Amino acid sequence: MATIPFFLLTLFLFRSSAAASKHGEPQDLVRSLCVHASYPSLCLRTLSSYSGPANTPRDLAQAAVKVSLSRARKVSNYLTTNVTGKSKRERVAMSDCVEQLADSVDELSKTLGELKHLRGETFEFQMSNAQTWASAALTNEDTCLDGFEGVDGKVKSDVKRKINNVAKVTSNALYMINRLDESRGRHRLNP
Repeated sequence: MATIPFFLLTLFLFRSSAAASKHGEPQDLVRSLCVHASYPSLCLRTLSSYSGPANTPRDLAQAAVKVSLSRARKVSNYLTTNVTGKSKRERVAMSDCVEQLADSVDELSKTLGELKHLRGETFEFQMSNAQTWASAALTNEDTCLDGFEGVDGKVKSDVKRKINNVAKVTSNALYMINRLDESRGRHRLNP
């Protein structure tokens, strides 16, 4: 009689341990991919806390683009509504920066759309598009900061801090996209 409860206890512990190890797999994938990103600690922090699916490199690439897109939208909104330049030069730089961020948002949106609809027969073309658009978004973010050369003060430092943060998550997103392209042969794409 004692063997039945022992058997049930063993079965319960085995199932619990299997569930626990499966639960850790996405975190292991995040860790293994983020370790080589341009900004590994930021990558780990943003993707570990991501609430959507993160079970494949494709999921993580989409998650990284979503993080970048969200931050670009927030910064664009912040710059449009909360920051005003005192000098004409600051106002022009701010206006140009908002325009560059709008372009980044558009490019990141197209990137995400492409990643969501990857197909085997057009995979290389779609990955090329995603890489190009994510790279262009990163360039636009850098170009935004170029407009503030020769400008000093709080506006420049505030914009620089926010844009640098967006550029870092965009750089990590581009890294994840590149990894997805490299891992195509090792991981099956989700339909």
